[in-house]
Amino acid sequence: MNGLDFAYAVGGVLLAPIWARKIRGGWAARFGRVAALPAKQPGRARVLIHAVSVGEVNALRGLVALVRERCEVVVASTTDTGLARAQELFGKTNHVVRYPLDFSGAVERFLEAVSPDAAVLVELEVWPNFVKACQRRGVPVGVINGRLSERSFKGYRRIRRIIGPSFERLAFAAVQDEAYRARFEAMGVARERVMVTGTMKWDSAKIERSVAGAEELAASMGIDRSRPLVVAGSTGPEEEAMLHRACLSIGGGVQLLCAPRKPERFDEAARAMGAGVVRRSVVKAGGAKAVDSAAATASGRDRFLLDTIGELRAAYSLADVAVVGRSFGKLFGSDPIEPVSLHKATIMGPRFKDFESVVRALRDAGGLGIVRAETLSSEMRRLLDDAGAREKMAQAGTRCIAEHVGATKRHAELIAGMAAAGSTGGRKVSGE
Repeated sequence: MNGLDFAYAVGGVLLAPIWARKIRGGWAARFGRVAALPAKQPGRARVLIHAVSVGEVNALRGLVALVRERCEVVVASTTDTGLARAQELFGKTNHVVRYPLDFSGAVERFLEAVSPDAAVLVELEVWPNFVKACQRRGVPVGVINGRLSERSFKGYRRIRRIIGPSFERLAFAAVQDEAYRARFEAMGVARERVMVTGTMKWDSAKIERSVAGAEELAASMGIDRSRPLVVAGSTGPEEEAMLHRACLSIGGGVQLLCAPRKPERFDEAARAMGAGVVRRSVVKAGGAKAVDSAAATASGRDRFLLDTIGELRAAYSLADVAVVGRSFGKLFGSDPIEPVSLHKATIMGPRFKDFESVVRALRDAGGLGIVRAETLSSEMRRLLDDAGAREKMAQAGTRCIAEHVGATKRHAELIAGMAAAGSTGGRKVSGE
């Protein structure tokens, strides 16, 4: 056990009342106890790509396919939902494993089992024990889709003496924009090893107007396709109640569907949306009978809660106006690319620090509206009443997405080069 392990253990105990609220699985794997992977394929380097949760895993769809043309790929994820999504997307053609907690013993067991020639971290996740263990083994580590928000940067600067060496050890940091470049350099990555490559989220956006399963979703929940529908995705605390009030003030039979970002908030969100809200989980469990029961108490079936995983894209495709959540309260925004890629007039609140580059690009192109809570209902009313304005915003948004593609190919080239160097290098290096 080193000093970091002790700090992690103390922190884990102190924060137990918070993290223990959510049921988590895979504890053996979280401590690095994963089954050893088969021997490496002859002549092919093995690349470990780590993505924390569902959003990061989804962004890898194009990248994994490109890297796999030249390397063997292992995809790792931290969260239960991220791991499940990785299995769904990549499990048939690639190894998928649970990424360990950053205890030194867990990291060593994990690396021994996986035996990568290179490691790739999506967005950030520069954990000290992991990066140091990779260096000892001669495994280069790079960051792709690099993102270091202003809020995170301030926190990292306070522990610069602890975390800085991990940034210094990175083989490269491919970041999303110039602001992130400056922050990675300030954390210790050499200037020549930081490059602006854009975000892969532009590349993972599939521009289309309809989604398979969307009409079934609408029919099963009792959504009236003849009346306007507002779909709010990734909503956070208090936003469901705010949206409920905004739609009531608009009137005219406006329907509202909310999809909370965190599953543990589903019940809270249902209460906030009023009596009779139609819940997708109930509909799926009980079929038509559940729909009829919900409809008996719901006033015109105006309020719907998407309390399932994996159906938000289908829900967005039904929207007349899309609202991106976690952006009106104390949180720091959600990714607006998905509803925009579906050709939807999309708005969000003024809190978007975690997605600065994407939000600013879409906003400046006219493909995304930024509104305050007090003007939300008036802006929704304006867009619902003006089909031309909705279409203009939607077209601007999809054009913006098309103009920003390319990061995935740039990242694939960087990874292939790093993997080739890692597979021919020694298994141990100096520089502890």
